[in-house]
Order: sequence, then C-alpha cells, then structure tokens
Amino acid sequence: MLPCRQQLELSSELDALAELDGAPALAGRLRECLLLAAGNGLDGAVASRLISAFNDLLTAKIVQLTARRHHLPPVAWCWLALGSEGRHEQTFLTDQDNGLIFNATSVQEAAAMRQLFLPFAQEVNQHLAECGFALCSGKIMAGNPEWCLSLDEWRERFINWVRRPEPVALLNASIFFDLQPLFGELALGEQLRTLLLSLTVATPSFQHLMAANALAAEVPLSFRGEVVVDDDASIDMKKYGSRIFVDAARIFALTSGVRAVNTTERLREAGAAIGLQAGEIAAVNAAFSQILRLRLSQQIEASANGEVAGYGLKPAALNDIDRAILREALKQAKRLQQRLKLNYAL
Repeated sequence: MLPCRQQLELSSELDALAELDGAPALAGRLRECLLLAAGNGLDGAVASRLISAFNDLLTAKIVQLTARRHHLPPVAWCWLALGSEGRHEQTFLTDQDNGLIFNATSVQEAAAMRQLFLPFAQEVNQHLAECGFALCSGKIMAGNPEWCLSLDEWRERFINWVRRPEPVALLNASIFFDLQPLFGELALGEQLRTLLLSLTVATPSFQHLMAANALAAEVPLSFRGEVVVDDDASIDMKKYGSRIFVDAARIFALTSGVRAVNTTERLREAGAAIGLQAGEIAAVNAAFSQILRLRLSQQIEASANGEVAGYGLKPAALNDIDRAILREALKQAKRLQQRLKLNYAL
C-alpha cells in the first residue's frame, strides 16, 4: 500500500491541478507510485481499487478543467465511467470506456445538446489519452455521438438491449452495465442504474442469455484439473481469468437487484441470493484477487523490463507457489461457472 503521507500528497497534487498541461506529468508520477505500491505484495483486489481510485481522481479533474474551457448547455449532465473503471478494477493495462449523460426534454433538444457536448467530450478523451489512458479501439467513449446521450436516449438503449438481445447487445452489456457516475450530476447516472436493475431483474430471458454468453469463455483447465495453455505456452488472463469472475458476478447482481458494481462486492452481496454459502463466496473472492495479483505482477515486470504488457501469462515462468495458486484460482472459476449452469439450466 502507498504510505498514507504519499497518498495524501498525491491526492493534494491532483486536487491542486489547475492546468491541463500539467496532467500528463502528474499521471506519470502517479503511475510510478502505483507500480511501486502494487509491486510490494499488495492484495490484487486492493491494488486494483487503489489504481482505480487515483485514476478516478485524475479523470474527474480532467473533466472538470476541460468543462471550464467550453460553453456547455445549462442542463444537468454527468460523465460515466464504464467497464473496469466503473467496477474499480483497473490494472496498468487499460483503455478508455466512458460515456456522457445529460437532460433533454425532447429528441430535437437532445440532438442540439449533443452537438454542444461532443467537442467537450472529445477533448476530455484526448487529454485522457495524453495521460496514458489509450483511446478505446471500439470507440466506446463519450466523444462518440453513440455514447453521448440524453437520459431518455440511454433509457431507450438499455430497454432495447434487454428486451431484444442480440450478440452486440450482450457485448454492450458487459461494458455499459458496469457504469459508475464519475463527475457532474451524479444522480443522473444513478437514475440510469436504477432503471437498468429494474429491467434485468424483470427479464429472465435476458438473464439466461447473459449466463450462456458468460459460459462461452471456458476455464483453461483439463479434466484432470491441470492448467491448459495456448500454443505460445501462455494464458490470456483477462479473457480466461478475471473475466469469468466478472461476468458471473455481473449476472448474479443484475438478476438479484444488487446495486454494487465492483466484482468482489457483487459476489458478496448477491452470492447468498443465488445460492452460494459464505465460505464459497470468500473462496471465490480470494481466487479473483489472486488472478488480479498475477495480472498486475506480469504488468509490473513488463514495465520494469521496458516491455509492452499484454494479457498473456506463462505459467511455466511462475514460481511453484504461484503456479499452485493459479491452478486453485481457476478451479474456483470453474465452480462459479457450474453455479451459472445450475441456476440458469444451461
């Protein structure tokens, strides 16, 4: 963990940031401190929360400073954090997933408002990229007109995704259903989350499809319980590791009406409602934290070697203890998927 004094100093620097030109250098210092903290044996879930917390502070400050440079409409609006940022589960390998919500009284007014908000949102996206948050390759960013919407437009999108689910809707659900209001009129984002939960709780068919989609990523274990690797002797630790826990926890939360977005909190709060015992929930959360720790360790090592981090982890490069931990964590992922199959008759 970062020493309390250092955390306070970084928080104070972020709070005092007055010019956007100073943001990239501050982001660099922040990353160095977080790399050091995560490399000192910090629990995986705690480390990802710490990274996310400081990223949130930096992002909110950039949104605030950029807003001052634009003549924004005099209506309520809110910057939305999505995906891993919304879940507070960011690692050092992350791109942007964000959106913007605003109030409008009609379709025509929403279209006019969007044209005023877009230059602001696009500038925020660019400043975030300069601070190390890569532009989203899928363009899931507030600067994209598709994701700069009024409350009514967001409501319509969510209703369509839940009631007429298609493959793209399920893909969108994995990102947008992890939303967290970050800056602005936070109540707007909370309204959207309330609507989302009311839709998913009341639509068993969508729950079933989400569960089936989650099972498409098979846990890389053989029938003997040994870790299975790709042709390059590695495992994609996002797709076949942390994602399995994230997907299951999201489904459990959205079907039981739990407002939590963080995976650990979702499992803790929704676990009992879907039939998990306290000991099982603790084991699953511990496994998820270990997966995050291994991902972060890989990224820290890549950074130390001047390499570009990826998602592939080579079990053979781990020490004996971490190889055993990886195997046991993946067994918990397997049990979690078995619970999905049981609960949703898959």
